[in-house]
Amino acid sequence: MAEFTLPANSKVTDGKTHKAPAGTKRVATFRVYRWDPDTGANPRLDTFEIDRDQCAPMVLDALIKIKTEIDSTLTFRRSCREGICGSCSMNIDGTNTLACLKPIDEVKGPVNIYPLPHLPVVKDLVPDLSVPYAQYTSIQPWLQTESAAPPDTERLQSPEERAKLDGLWECVLCFCCSTSCPSYWWNGDRYLGPAILLQAYRWIADSRDEATGERLDALEDPFRLYRCHTILNCTKTCPKNLNPAKAIAEIKKLMVARR
Repeated sequence: MAEFTLPANSKVTDGKTHKAPAGTKRVATFRVYRWDPDTGANPRLDTFEIDRDQCAPMVLDALIKIKTEIDSTLTFRRSCREGICGSCSMNIDGTNTLACLKPIDEVKGPVNIYPLPHLPVVKDLVPDLSVPYAQYTSIQPWLQTESAAPPDTERLQSPEERAKLDGLWECVLCFCCSTSCPSYWWNGDRYLGPAILLQAYRWIADSRDEATGERLDALEDPFRLYRCHTILNCTKTCPKNLNPAKAIAEIKKLMVARR
């Protein structure tokens, strides 16, 4: 199980249990992390029993059912329900993933649901993403050019140049990878983490971008880039099957080549 950032001097206790209706034939049990900063109470794990015959197949469907039918105070992020927005990232059954892509039936026994580890918790399953988004802003994630744009067309790429972006542009900034990385846990104030470094490489690898030198200069730092020790937690946990560790390695190779 991954580690979690809890309020000071607190521990997770057992909370309320919500039983399935009498006569339910297929029951799925969910143990959900709950914490409300307004109450001052310790975090707790509430237990919800769901009728699987009355619930769609994904963990996010169960959370929506719980919020709609059992406890409207349950708080979590969600939007697209298609693995595109990255909003519903959380720790499910000990792995960081997207709730909308995680089938309930993949979990054996109770489904344990926590917020992403090692981030401050805003409420329940909602982590504070202020630092990761500030780090994302710091890499200037937009096309930067010095030459004039072609007068009658877009800035074009060959198919080979465009193919270099595959495995990079698909990132949905769910931060499952960064929050699974021990280096990010301990140095998250300075180390950019795998999600942001993959995004940085997306622009470095783009043939249309003309700021490669400046981008590499900004990453040339003992902490911003080099805290990566290639543990590969990031690649293992990515719900989009991307490889942030490879992107980080490519940046390091470019650093060596320019010396």
